[in-house]
Amino acid sequence: MPERTVFYISDGTGITAETLGSAILAQFDFTPRHVRLPFTDSVDKAHQAARQINHAAETEGKRPIVFATLVNAEVLAVLSESRAMLLDMFCAFVQPLEQELGLKSRHRVGRFSDVSKSQSYRERIDAINFSLAHDDGQSNRDLASADAILIGVSRSGKTPTSLYLSMQYGLKIANYPLIPEDFERQQLPPAIVQYKKKLFGLTIAPDRLAEIRAERRPGSHYAALENCRYEVAEAETLMRQSSIRWLSTTTKSIEEIATTILQEIRPERLSY
Repeated sequence: MPERTVFYISDGTGITAETLGSAILAQFDFTPRHVRLPFTDSVDKAHQAARQINHAAETEGKRPIVFATLVNAEVLAVLSESRAMLLDMFCAFVQPLEQELGLKSRHRVGRFSDVSKSQSYRERIDAINFSLAHDDGQSNRDLASADAILIGVSRSGKTPTSLYLSMQYGLKIANYPLIPEDFERQQLPPAIVQYKKKLFGLTIAPDRLAEIRAERRPGSHYAALENCRYEVAEAETLMRQSSIRWLSTTTKSIEEIATTILQEIRPERLSY
């Protein structure tokens, strides 16, 4: 059972509060119950949130932890009177920066309120659409504009990594599977040979690959350990022969994989 309830409360989407809060809580060995309360942008909504907080405190016998990103002082004041440990992230970070920079923050409600009008937002959407259109070698069109092209055997982590890089950093990422025909020819797929400088390879331990594939196609040749060993060995040999940078995804998170790729390809254009 969860030991304590953690609330993420924001007048916007709550992404900032949840991201920072989760990163901090990851340092502690306990399993909280998560409650997300986005768009808490009025005193009435603040009172509703306070009632939920107080109910959790009464039920669990422990005061909840609240990570908040709120710019409305009245809303924050209501939550301050609840039975919670309130961590106001704007107070913790924005106020010291105001003093250091000698500038007043915008105190804008919801950092995404006008983002759809920005050029960087449109570029991020374009990047996501590009990565979806170029997933698993679906299209060879406009590969010249790709920031990177990921290659590797099926189920080695290419698709989630591509989408993460697009959504998080606004990068256009294509990905191509390495298949038995490529191994027989001992050559990269013809469509991507001319973009060798953009290529980055992903590999994975054969036993882990077999587990992943078995979830999708149990009992198939595709998921057989012997076949996975063959494909991984051939893919790694091909990448070495082609001098392609690559890494193993076996024990790495998507975030770690993406960070390593960013360090290697060092794209000039990054979106945050």
